[in-house]
Amino acid sequence: MHLRLPATLLAFTLLAACSATAPVKPAATPETSAAAPATPAADDNLNAVAWSQTALEHDLIYLQTYRDAQARLLAAMKDKDWDALPKDDRAVPAKGLKPAVVLDIDETVLDNSPYQARLIKSGGEFNEADWAAWCKEQNARALPGVVEFTQFAAKHGIAVIYISNRAKDLDEATLGNLRKAGLPVSGPEAFLGLGTFVQDCEQIGTEKGCRRQLVSRKYRVLMQFGDQIGDFVTVLANNAEGRQKAMAPYLPWVGSRWFVLPNATYGSWEPAMFNNDWSAPRQERHRLKVNALRFD
Repeated sequence: MHLRLPATLLAFTLLAACSATAPVKPAATPETSAAAPATPAADDNLNAVAWSQTALEHDLIYLQTYRDAQARLLAAMKDKDWDALPKDDRAVPAKGLKPAVVLDIDETVLDNSPYQARLIKSGGEFNEADWAAWCKEQNARALPGVVEFTQFAAKHGIAVIYISNRAKDLDEATLGNLRKAGLPVSGPEAFLGLGTFVQDCEQIGTEKGCRRQLVSRKYRVLMQFGDQIGDFVTVLANNAEGRQKAMAPYLPWVGSRWFVLPNATYGSWEPAMFNNDWSAPRQERHRLKVNALRFD
């Protein structure tokens, strides 16, 4: 934690020999400066990214989540009726299938905050080219607790499956990054990225329902992990009401079958405040987000 210290008071002595010289102006301080503070960018993500990178609380939440899940995992495996897939994603009966855990990747397994930090520094917004370049660096670190949890699962014969909305051409880079970060990867089939073909299932946008159905044909899913609601269940309408409706039947599963991780830097929660219209100007999106705030 960095503490803010009071500005140092400077003493100035006017010498007779310099009487003809204009006096030196004291350095501006918070108490003396009349300049207006700089206005943050409309979509300023600074605090959220700084929290993700520097707050010990952020890391403790991840550790707490994965440790709690690990403590529950073997009991879930022994319960033959235990399944963490929504009923709409269960294509075949789960009983008798091999056990698995399903994890999202970005901000669930891998930390991409350096990419967000670069956007803050450049003043830019997310774009596919820069994102792909970052992914191909394969330098994203594993988030706290996830390596230990996934290795524990693999050691006990539980398949570790990653479902991500990274583009298809990032498959190899993503697998390489996962391995580099120490995460178990049984093979390419353990990673289901965007564009994965699932027979007899039509994918809606970036929703993961079809890929969860694909997993359900071979596995009994013990737990799911993600930082977005869509990592767990299909969200038909990405607005406040639609998001609550999608989660309502499964609230008892949160903390036992579903483990939700924090992401204040980006996510489907943000466009839900401006009607999912990314084509709107940044200032307009900013205005609508302010309107969505509560003031009492």
